[in-house]
Amino acid sequence: MSFRTQPAPVARPNRCQLFGPGSRPAIFEKMAGSAADVINIDLEDSVAPSDKDSARQNVIQAIGDVDWGNKTLSVRINGLDTPYWYRDVVDLLENASERLDQIMIPKVGNAADIYAVDALVSAIEAAKGRKKRIAFEVIIESAAGIAHVEEIAAASPRLQAMSLGAADFAASMGMATTGIGGTQEGYYMLREGQKYWSDPWHWAQTAIVAACRTHGVLPVDGPFGDFSDDEGFRAQALRSATLGMVGKWAIHPKQVALANEVFTPSEAAVQEAREILAAMEEAKAKGEGATVYKGRLVDIASIKQAEVIVRQWDMINA
Repeated sequence: MSFRTQPAPVARPNRCQLFGPGSRPAIFEKMAGSAADVINIDLEDSVAPSDKDSARQNVIQAIGDVDWGNKTLSVRINGLDTPYWYRDVVDLLENASERLDQIMIPKVGNAADIYAVDALVSAIEAAKGRKKRIAFEVIIESAAGIAHVEEIAAASPRLQAMSLGAADFAASMGMATTGIGGTQEGYYMLREGQKYWSDPWHWAQTAIVAACRTHGVLPVDGPFGDFSDDEGFRAQALRSATLGMVGKWAIHPKQVALANEVFTPSEAAVQEAREILAAMEEAKAKGEGATVYKGRLVDIASIKQAEVIVRQWDMINA
């Protein structure tokens, strides 16, 4: 292992990020009362151009007026290729209360994109005397974004999370699909006449996880478009969790419980992790670097795996 240790990401629950458009203030209270760990109020794709100004004002008002509890409160601004994003940043940071935790930056293509937003945010924070330092989350949803994913992950100390935006990513890559996440009809393998569907998003997710873990950023899976397909959502979330992602978006309230279910370690998994840690403590007391647990070898690497599960459980239950 490199002598440069892998930094730990921010310690916050991030199992589910619930999205809602800033143009629909009537749903803000319901979002705040949900079981999602993160609330993402959207000023981008779900808001029509004619509603951008009013949506921004809705969000500014709601940040201070709604009781968001202990959730991470995030606002997705418009892309840097639009005329809206700078006004999103300026108005939010000059007029919204300090309850705002995070800005989500969409369609990030390189580190310079983060630098541009960071410079503007830093200037406003200094000018207005804001005490809370705003965090960033970015969305990888282009060929440029995935090509520069590691430099993006290292671009700013404000960066706390990174998500995969499957729909725009597919369009940028020229993928032959209109699906948002999940397996795709044309992406299969054939064996003895039987079709087996694999996941076309795996390679991008793995690249995101590696970049995030290298630089202490939370890797998050993005949307699953068919909110009528609970089992498809659950399967996608399980694959993402297995790859190392910490949570998933919910674009419909019914997806919140599914995400929380998948990204919360089971009691059985936590119990096993604690037993592995206890077994390794006994081994270390005897001067041994490995031991046998339920018929399988466990060692120092097993401790690290078990500690991840226990830490996640403790953080969620705190």
